Amino acid sequence: MALWCVVPAAGRGLRVGGDLPKQYLSLNDRTVIQCTLDRLSMLPAEAIIVPVAADDARAGVLEYRDASLIRFVAGGAERADSVLAGLEAIANQASEEDWVLVHDVARPCVRIDDIEQLLEAIASHPVGGLLANRVRDTMKRGVGDEVAETVSRDNLWHALTPQVFRFGLLRDALLAAREQGIIVTDEAQALELRGEKPLLLEGARDNLKITWPEDLQMAEAFLKLQIESGL
Repeated sequence: MALWCVVPAAGRGLRVGGDLPKQYLSLNDRTVIQCTLDRLSMLPAEAIIVPVAADDARAGVLEYRDASLIRFVAGGAERADSVLAGLEAIANQASEEDWVLVHDVARPCVRIDDIEQLLEAIASHPVGGLLANRVRDTMKRGVGDEVAETVSRDNLWHALTPQVFRFGLLRDALLAAREQGIIVTDEAQALELRGEKPLLLEGARDNLKITWPEDLQMAEAFLKLQIESGL
């Protein structure tokens, strides 16, 4: 089956600091979005669809490793809206059984070998799957600033991206969630709401999502280590 990538990048992401959305912050002499799209362009994908804000004039003028793969489209208010916009952009080309890889634009450190292992693991899976990390820390449920209870970490995972699902299933699941008025926080949740059980695959722990100022410094360090290690 063909592989398509969708990288939602319509969010403002201002928690990192400053007035720039986090995808345009500098990361080792590039921007976050350039680092992420450059890495995904190493995959054998048909195209990389990047939903951006309607008034975003930055993404399309940057230089990329393989600009011929990248197509920018107008995203939406929520992540799911942007992913649906990306799916709509390939609706006339992708088959129902094709794979769609959805990846956070703010995860520039994802390892290509992790993605390859995920694609291999789900090759015969009817739904698809996602990279994730097992929870290692003791988990607390809070009420306000106080501990309400300790939650068992058994069988708990941190969901990462990429998340890879069949085109038809993903489209239908996201549309169903929208119709029910449910704002899903990732693609796997939309599939779960339909009773599907995506596959979990342990990924590298340096696949961090840039959310806070210190994350940018960590991403710079991780990328340098990866380059030095030949990853």
